Amino acid sequence: MILPPASLGLLGGGQLGRMFTVAARTMGYRVIVLEPDAYSPAGDVADEHITAGYQDAAALEQLRRDCAAITTEFENAPAASLVALADDRVVRPSGASVTIAQDRIREKIFLRDNGFPVGPFAAIEEGQPIADVTADMRYPALLKTARFGYDGKGQARIADMAAAQAVHQQWNHIACVMEEFLPLKCELSVVLARGADGEARTFPVAENQHRNGILDVSIVPARVNPALAERACALAGQLAQKLDYVGVLAVEFFVLLDGSLLVNEIAPRPHNSGHFTIDACRTSQFEQQVRALCGLPLGDPTLHSPVVMVNLLGDIWADGEPHWDVLFSHPSAKLHLYGKREARPGRKMGHFSVLGGTVDAALSVALQIRNDLTIA
Repeated sequence: MILPPASLGLLGGGQLGRMFTVAARTMGYRVIVLEPDAYSPAGDVADEHITAGYQDAAALEQLRRDCAAITTEFENAPAASLVALADDRVVRPSGASVTIAQDRIREKIFLRDNGFPVGPFAAIEEGQPIADVTADMRYPALLKTARFGYDGKGQARIADMAAAQAVHQQWNHIACVMEEFLPLKCELSVVLARGADGEARTFPVAENQHRNGILDVSIVPARVNPALAERACALAGQLAQKLDYVGVLAVEFFVLLDGSLLVNEIAPRPHNSGHFTIDACRTSQFEQQVRALCGLPLGDPTLHSPVVMVNLLGDIWADGEPHWDVLFSHPSAKLHLYGKREARPGRKMGHFSVLGGTVDAALSVALQIRNDLTIA
């Protein structure tokens, strides 16, 4: 075990890193953040902020020298940096796991080849004519860049082959994945933690609603058949085992109209849909990340209250600071702001959670606050 007051390294300075840092420091660890942005959510609360690129040799050497263990808060951290640091430091998740999860082509092929249920897709390698590999696809479809896509970025809805060719040309023929657009009943996610000893703990299943490709609301526990929730948890656990994954992993699922379950994407890190764990579970996803990284026994992920989490995007700052008194007038609401210096439309600035005696009661209050803040 790596125990406090050891120093932990973190590649990435975003809000997930901020919440990891808060959890780690609360547990008595020091945190050193490597992030090129001099003003970052995680860097602002860390013990030390190295302002350098993720592949900067001197910065990586400093992490190696000063940290007992190193992790990341986003899937696009250079896997080569993680692999290099793992020569003589504990690095979790591994560069191999991140390499799969940060590339949609590798991810889809890994899922398919290991027997996980996925929707129809076609992989388009860089420079490859899109018509060569998508002739059997049904439209409408979704075209996604293989790398660096998130929150609806790097995605386009496609009506026919002509539109697919036009978008692919606009994207300079980069590597992409095309997926058939499937009629959905709902979307779910499972966040779990897995230790180096193979122990895994799964958080309750979240039911997710998106707006413009960005997560809007997460409802926990998900309003689905318990057998379906159990299957989602089992598939997430099997996936973590196949990846030989150590750390916190999120698995997103589609539930089709016939009730069948498909794996959509995986994220090798804590997840936006898991933020409810901070207020509503005995152990948060960020404490689990610290525990898995440091080889500690995993915490109890039990849900102690139904909860609804709502994302706060920069749009509601259009006329100045939102009227937080609207939120604080509800005793069951918990506000989390990320310390970002500039609010922009579509940018995640924070979230709030509402606890309730029932999931319907929590949802009613959460939607009322969301509506009032938007109007304000």
